[in-house]
Amino acid sequence: MYLFAFGLRGVYRIHTMATVAETNLDSVVGKLVVEQGLASPEDVQEVLSKSQKKGPAAEDPSQQSLSDMLVANGIVTERQIERLMPRIEKYHSPAQQIPGFKIIHRLGAGAMATVYLARQLSLDRLVAVKILPRKYMENAQFIERFYAEGRAAAKLNHPNIVGALDVGQAGKYHYFVMEYVKGRTVYDDITDNKSPCSEEEALDIIVQVARALDHAHGAGFIHRDVKPKNIMITSSLVVKLADMGLARAVSDREAAEAEKGKAYGTPYYISPEQIRGEIDVDFRADIYSLGCTLYHMVTGHVPFEGPNPSAVMHKHLKARLTPADRLNPALSLGLCEIIEVCMARDRDKRYQNTTDLLSDLEAVKNGEPPAQARKKFDLASLASLKDTAAIDVSQMQAVAAADAAPKTFIEQPLFWVAMIGWAVALVLGVVTLINATR
Repeated sequence: MYLFAFGLRGVYRIHTMATVAETNLDSVVGKLVVEQGLASPEDVQEVLSKSQKKGPAAEDPSQQSLSDMLVANGIVTERQIERLMPRIEKYHSPAQQIPGFKIIHRLGAGAMATVYLARQLSLDRLVAVKILPRKYMENAQFIERFYAEGRAAAKLNHPNIVGALDVGQAGKYHYFVMEYVKGRTVYDDITDNKSPCSEEEALDIIVQVARALDHAHGAGFIHRDVKPKNIMITSSLVVKLADMGLARAVSDREAAEAEKGKAYGTPYYISPEQIRGEIDVDFRADIYSLGCTLYHMVTGHVPFEGPNPSAVMHKHLKARLTPADRLNPALSLGLCEIIEVCMARDRDKRYQNTTDLLSDLEAVKNGEPPAQARKKFDLASLASLKDTAAIDVSQMQAVAAADAAPKTFIEQPLFWVAMIGWAVALVLGVVTLINATR
């Protein structure tokens, strides 16, 4: 069973622990490099002594670990330290430095954070603790985004959104604490089963995600990274939308301006307007991504594939979508219509809000046609008919005008009657002449 947790909800509280005791990480590193024969005890002590002699003018020692100093002094290489990292983590985890929590084990790690399963001592409950990686600890942009995730999730309180409990800083570590979700992701289901989800199962899941998005959108937030890996399913089959790492308030014009021209999102599920880095990305971007996710669930294939992210994103902008029922003929027409409206390249042709989308999803679940999607298709059909009618009328007008126009002498019927008469007379004359000469 896959164990994971992401997201935030509830009370948002930042507190800084400036006086947290320093960790014994350097002791662990020193012990391991000596045991592995990478450095002698004297080498380690000499590096530590040099650092201490530099005094107040030196760089803050808390920002430079023993491993950094050993590499800087040429005693070990970065690659050697990397090889030791699994053993270092076994003895020491930054999560152990978060006061009030006992770390049990690591749940997973991504580019932006590592997540640990922990027990909150005050309430004796399991939680997930997400910690910003060390390489980003001095990067103001990443730190701000880390806390922005907390601020976004703190405003959301919904049963289909992973909950937030706390966020803050302990020493040099930035962390936040989340509801622990024991279960699996939709991505796990797709890859493990090696077959598409049934329409009934997919609708049950997507309806719950749409409710989560409807709540987030109502609070003024766009998720911007809806995808199978960010959809959790608990053991009691409750679906929870996770990871608000890219969430942004629609009203945050400053952030929108700062991100102008940059594509934030996951290539397989990103909306065209996100790819173009448009400033006015809104809730309809999440609807597009949800449509991509639903497509992947019921077909077993992502909407567009390519050799690299750029190629995939280019297809979102230019390529024609293969209809879902061509890959899975068992799908109902109503579900396919919902997917196509969600994934309309022109966002004005998509569902304009999650409320309308939910209405159609519920209708198809109950065996009824998706009224909102049908309206979209009907309008498109009327526009097409209008264009066709315009062409037909113009063609008829051209024919009528041609009929009414004055005809030349050659076009007059009597001309051709006369010509035929003259031809017949000529033939008869020739025949008569031939007979007379015999």
